[in-house]
Amino acid sequence: MDFLQGWADAALTSLGFFWVAFWAFGLGYLISAAIQLFVSRDRMQQAMGDENLGSVSRAAVFGFLSSSCSFSALASARALFAKGAGFVPSMAFLLASTNLVIELGIVISVFLSWHFVVAEYVGGLVLIGVMWALVALWRPQKQIEAVRHALEAGDADQPEDPADLAQSPALWRKLAKSYLMEWQMVWKDVTVGFTVAGIIAAFVPADFFTWLFPGTGEEGSRSFAEVLSHAVIGPVAAFFTFIGSMGNIPLAGLLFANGVSVAGIMAFIFSDLVVFPVIRVHARFYGWKMAAYIAALFLAALVLTALAIHYGFALLGLDPQSASRGLVEPTERFQVDYTSWMNLAFLGLTAVFGWLAWQGREGHDHDHDHDHDHGGGLDRVLYWLALLAFGWLAGGLAVFALT
Repeated sequence: MDFLQGWADAALTSLGFFWVAFWAFGLGYLISAAIQLFVSRDRMQQAMGDENLGSVSRAAVFGFLSSSCSFSALASARALFAKGAGFVPSMAFLLASTNLVIELGIVISVFLSWHFVVAEYVGGLVLIGVMWALVALWRPQKQIEAVRHALEAGDADQPEDPADLAQSPALWRKLAKSYLMEWQMVWKDVTVGFTVAGIIAAFVPADFFTWLFPGTGEEGSRSFAEVLSHAVIGPVAAFFTFIGSMGNIPLAGLLFANGVSVAGIMAFIFSDLVVFPVIRVHARFYGWKMAAYIAALFLAALVLTALAIHYGFALLGLDPQSASRGLVEPTERFQVDYTSWMNLAFLGLTAVFGWLAWQGREGHDHDHDHDHDHGGGLDRVLYWLALLAFGWLAGGLAVFALT
């Protein structure tokens, strides 16, 4: 591949991934801001404070209804936990909002088969159940309580009445500031993550990923060791791509077409919450120890769930067939469809919120302000990497325009 053509494709792919996900970011951050502003700790504790079937089910349904990309789901889950939701319901919400996604099922049906659509939704529920069981076996209670106290200390529990929005410009400014602070916290991670995803999609051949999985392309049944290795390597492959579930589906289709097992494919798809940018955001929310615990918890849960799906298919005598069409062309991600209209709506909302926040910057409605960006060496490195990423994207677009 010509380097300049690859550069242009990488930049378009990165921007295409972000364009597909932008409205989901906005929706997730709007939900997070609304929870922070309008939901009291007492009400949240009544709805999801107990770690029983009712609370976990409500969290899963709420997650399904607010289904979004990983970054925005992280913010919403943190807001739930800070407001008094139990740890397990908060994690159930996070898993549901990133796996029980209608759009994800549609994309899977295009690039894989209906078997994997069923596997995604059933597997999402199984994933929540396995996570819950693992927390029961391994729960750092003191650490969880310490994190909750830290979050509550930075969260003013003086909920507003949403009915006052119609009459209170100051309340709109508070909502706008909370929304924009969510963006402020992750813009560096998002910029670097999506840029790297585009580079990998453009320059790393699919053959490399199939090479990662032992026994790929061989005839005959696989041993348990091979199936297990696929389930473990799936998250490793996802870790290095970080495209997110929606962007990873075309690559998952290529992997399956080249002989990767069902376990490997499902582990690959489920792994959007154990990639480094997501782990880092968790660390910003809860500290590195809790972030490592959540990552280990999700990794164990998704490997076990992927194995259960694989052998469940075998037990039922199902033989999934791939309908892979290859990776989507970079320019195809910008087609006019419902995503475009949703993006335009959230672009407009973000612009209005930006104007409201600017209007209130010299006002007196600062009681809800809290800084999400805590600095540190890694933040400074990411800041400069994000600037380099912007330069890379601008250069790629220039090459595309000139060729």
